[in-house]
Amino acid sequence: MKKDIRFRVYITFTCMFVLGCAIIARAVYIQVKQGPELRSMAREMHTRFETLEAERGNILNEEGRPLSTSIPEFDVHIDFSVIDTALFADQIDSLSRCMAILFVNKGKSAEDYKEEFVQAYDNGNKYYPLGRKLKYYEYEALRNFPIFIKGKSGGFIAEPKEKRRLPYGEFARRTLGIFRDSNINGLEAKYNKELAGENGRRVVQKAAGGLWVPVDGSEAEPVNGKDIVTTLDMDVQAVAHDALLSNLRKYQCLYGTCIVMEVATGKIRTLVNLGRQKDSTYTEDFNYATIPTEPGSTFKLMTLTALLNDKYINVDSIVDIQGGRRQFANRVMEDSHPNPSLGPMPIWKAYAISSNVGMAKLADRYYHDQPQKYVDHLKRLHLDKYTGIDLLGERKAKVMEPSGKQWSKTSLPWMAIGYGVLITPLHTCMLYNAVANNGKMMKPYLVSAIREYGKDVKTIEPEVVATLGDEEVVRQLRKCTRAVVVEGTGKDIASPYYSMSGKTGTAQVADKGIKYTDGVYQGSYVGYMPAENPKYTICIVIRTKPHSSAYYGGTIAAPVFRMVADKIFSRNMGAWTTPLDSMAKTGSAALPAKAATASAYEILLGAMHKKMPIPVEQRNLMVQAVTDTTKRTHVQEKVVYKGIMPDVTGMTLKDAVYMLENYGVHVQLAGKGKVIAQSVPVGTRLQKGQSITLQLG
Repeated sequence: MKKDIRFRVYITFTCMFVLGCAIIARAVYIQVKQGPELRSMAREMHTRFETLEAERGNILNEEGRPLSTSIPEFDVHIDFSVIDTALFADQIDSLSRCMAILFVNKGKSAEDYKEEFVQAYDNGNKYYPLGRKLKYYEYEALRNFPIFIKGKSGGFIAEPKEKRRLPYGEFARRTLGIFRDSNINGLEAKYNKELAGENGRRVVQKAAGGLWVPVDGSEAEPVNGKDIVTTLDMDVQAVAHDALLSNLRKYQCLYGTCIVMEVATGKIRTLVNLGRQKDSTYTEDFNYATIPTEPGSTFKLMTLTALLNDKYINVDSIVDIQGGRRQFANRVMEDSHPNPSLGPMPIWKAYAISSNVGMAKLADRYYHDQPQKYVDHLKRLHLDKYTGIDLLGERKAKVMEPSGKQWSKTSLPWMAIGYGVLITPLHTCMLYNAVANNGKMMKPYLVSAIREYGKDVKTIEPEVVATLGDEEVVRQLRKCTRAVVVEGTGKDIASPYYSMSGKTGTAQVADKGIKYTDGVYQGSYVGYMPAENPKYTICIVIRTKPHSSAYYGGTIAAPVFRMVADKIFSRNMGAWTTPLDSMAKTGSAALPAKAATASAYEILLGAMHKKMPIPVEQRNLMVQAVTDTTKRTHVQEKVVYKGIMPDVTGMTLKDAVYMLENYGVHVQLAGKGKVIAQSVPVGTRLQKGQSITLQLG
C-alpha cells in the first residue's frame, strides 16, 4: 500500500514539475520572442501618434491679394449622453433661443430647436448632427452657447476641416486650380509640394476618462506650406473674362481663350479659358491655351519671319496675289474674299489684307526645292516644342517634316498660311510678343516668386528662349502688323486713344472627330499695344459652333482684344505718353483722379496747399477732381448709375459698403484698410443679392 501511495505521489509530483517547466518555458518564450510585439500593442492601446496638419500656403498676386486661400470649416455634432440632466433642463431654453438667432435663415423657431434637442436627449444620441461646413464665426458662437460652453461635458464635438476657396470665384479658376483629395489641377497641382508643406506629429497618451493627452517633448511641429506669387492681374482678368464670355454667348461658340502677356518679361497677366457646357452656360473647364491646333492666318507672321531672315524678300517687294485664287499642284487655294481686281501689291499690304495666295506663293517660290529650310525656321523658334509654362497638362506642338509620310506637294503652301502645323495659342502669343519685344521671344510664366513668412525664398526671372531675327527683320515685321490695324482686316478695332498692331486669323478645324466639312472654324486675333512702345501682347482664340454665321477672327475675336486693351490703357493713363484726345495729353508726372468723398478731397488738397472750396452740401457726396481747359482744377459730383457696378477702389470701407449695400448686394471683405480691388468689374450690371468681394489694403 505504501508503495502504491508513493508511486501516485511521484506521478503527481512529476506532472506538476513538468507543468511548471512548461509554464516557465512559455513565459520565457512570450517574454523573449513575443514580448516586443505585445509591449508595442500595449503601448498602442494607451499611446498613439497624432498627425499635426500643416497649413496649406496661399496663392497671391504680386500686390499681395489672395487668389486662392484656405479657410476653416467645421462639422459640429452633439453627444447628448454626457450632458448632465440638471444642466440640460436649466439651460435648454436659452440654448434654443441662441440657435434660432444664429441660424435665422433656416426658418426654425426656438420652440422647434427645443423640441428637437429634447427628443435627441431622451434618445441618448451620441453623435447628433448640429451643422455641416459651418463658418468660423458660427463655430465660435456655438462653442460659447449655453450647455456647449462646457466643452466635452457639454457634448460639444467640432471637427475642423480646411476648405480651399477662390475669393474671385470663376475668374482664373482653371489656371489657379482646385484642390481636393481626388482632384487637383492648375497652379495648385504644379506647386503642390511647395504649397502643401510637411505635416508634423506628436505622441498622445490615454488618460482617465478616455481623454488623449499630448506627451510633453514628443511634438514634431508641422512645416507650413509656402505661398506662391502669381503674375495674374485680376482686374484685367475680370474684364477679359467678361469680354470673352459676351462674344462666346453672342455667337454660341464652343470655347475660347484669352492670354495677356507682358512684353518685356513674358509674365502671363491674364489667362481666361471658357468652354460651353451641356446647359449652354460657359465655365472655366479646360486650359485651351495649351492645346495645339492649326492656327490659320496668324501663322503668316512665321512665314514672313523665315523669308526675311533668309534675305529673300523685303516687305516693300511686290507679290501678285492673282485675284486671290491660285492652284498649287492638284489643289486650289483661295483668299477668304477673292477679288479679280486685286493683283500685284507690296508684301506688307498682302499681309494686311490676309491674302492666303500671297503668302503661299512666296513660301512656294523660295522653299519649294528646300522645304526643310523653312521647317528649320519653325524649329529654331521652338514651335515644335512645349512652351514651358508652369502648368501641368500642356500638349506638345507638332510640325510636319518633309521626310514624313504625310508630306505632299501641297504641304508647304498650306503650312505657310497656318495648316499642317499644330501650335498652342500660347505659342502664337509668344511669337507676336517677340515682335513687340525687339525680336526676343520670352518664356511664358505664371509664378514670379515663392514666399515663406512674407519673404521671397525663390524668384523666377524672365527667360529669353529664342530670337526672331535682327533689328531690320523686326522693323519690317512691325510694319506689317501695324498695317493690319491701319488699313487691313483689323482696322475696325482701331482706337483713337492709343495705337495697336496685330493680326486676324481664321482657320477651318479638323480635329477630335471634326472634319473640315463640318463647318467648324477657329477665329483668332493676336496683337500688342501701344504699337510704338509695346507693353502687352493679347491673344484671343475662339472656336465656333458648326456652320456658325460668324467665324472670322476680325468678327468674333478682335472685339475682345479691343475691350481688354481699353481696360489696360485706361488703368495706365498717366503712365504712358499717349494722347487721350485732341485737347490733352498725359505724362509720366500725371496721375488720374479717383472718386472719393468731397471731405476726403478737401483734406488731400489742403495737405498739398491747394485751395479748393467745397460746398457744405457736397461734403458727403462722391466727387472727382477734374481739370478744365484753363488748367484749373475743381471737383464735380461723381455720376453713379443705379444697378451698375461703380469703381470703389481707393474708397474707404465705410463709403464703399454704404454705396454697394444700397444696391441690395452682399459685401464680403478681405484684409484691412481702403479698397484696393473689387471682384466685380466696373460697369457690370448688378443683381439683387449678388455677392461682391472687396480687397482692402
